[in-house]
Amino acid sequence: MALPVAAARGPLWRLGPAALSPPRGRIPPPLAPAVSRSPLRSPVRSLSSRAASRALVAAVAAAARRVSARYERYLERSWPRFYLLHSTFKNGVQALFLEVQEIRRIRARMAQLQLSPQQLPYRDMERLRQFRRDVLKAIPIGIIAIPPFANFLVLLLMYFFPRQLLIRHFWTPRQQLEFLDAYDCRRRASHPAVLRALARAARSLPQAQPQQLLLQLCDQRALSQVLFLTPHLPAFLLRRRLRSHVLEIQHLDHALLHLGLGQLSEEELRAACYLRGLNSTHLGRAECQAWLEQWLRLSCELQASEASLLVHSMVLLALDPRQPPRDIPEGHPGG
Repeated sequence: MALPVAAARGPLWRLGPAALSPPRGRIPPPLAPAVSRSPLRSPVRSLSSRAASRALVAAVAAAARRVSARYERYLERSWPRFYLLHSTFKNGVQALFLEVQEIRRIRARMAQLQLSPQQLPYRDMERLRQFRRDVLKAIPIGIIAIPPFANFLVLLLMYFFPRQLLIRHFWTPRQQLEFLDAYDCRRRASHPAVLRALARAARSLPQAQPQQLLLQLCDQRALSQVLFLTPHLPAFLLRRRLRSHVLEIQHLDHALLHLGLGQLSEEELRAACYLRGLNSTHLGRAECQAWLEQWLRLSCELQASEASLLVHSMVLLALDPRQPPRDIPEGHPGG
């Protein structure tokens, strides 16, 4: 087999390198690169698919809003009482969601700037205080809802006991007035006990230091009801809670004085008066503002050690809500 191969190479070697090259004019085309079986998506096609999905979501949301609006109109015509509960619940959920977002913003700002609650502006401080009370009020109903199939019991309890179990976001406007009046009646029921204790303290306290002993001699359980605190606690816990709540109100007073009463809305003015012992649900803006001006004059002049005077002033200054409170003269048991 080696001989034929050598014989074949002989003529080719004599012809030179030209015999080994391809003929002229017949250059083979270069090989095309391999094409992937999974072609890449174009940016235009990707953008168009996103726009189509967004348009579909917007259309579904618009259809859902139309159906919801028709359903609410039907409820309003057919079952007005149930429509009132439905709208109150829906608005309450929306308001609660917005408030949770606002609380998260305040907490993030406090962590970023390393602020304490007492260094916040008035509205942020008041929002934190109210949100904390709402959370404490919602804890019992949350515990009841833990067992399986307890949701129906929770709904019944919330329907029959809205004042005790529901937070303010889920009260109807009529319920807000009724419940605030009911709370104020319970608060006013403790006023006679506080006044009797003040009368006894005025006769027995020495003139040198009446303010330091006033809180110890007066009825702490009655004072706790004035601040809507539970009275069923040991004496040292009651004293501690009373002091912390009164100091919190005093911090709010300083922030409110810095903000200015003219910056508050009528609803905020009424809420501020109600927190400080005055039933302002049936008072106008001018009456609330005049009462708060007198209150701030007293509160911002007191020191932290005089917290007992401030908590007793919540009773004394709320005795005649139609008239602005007067300054307490020197030598008075409250001052």
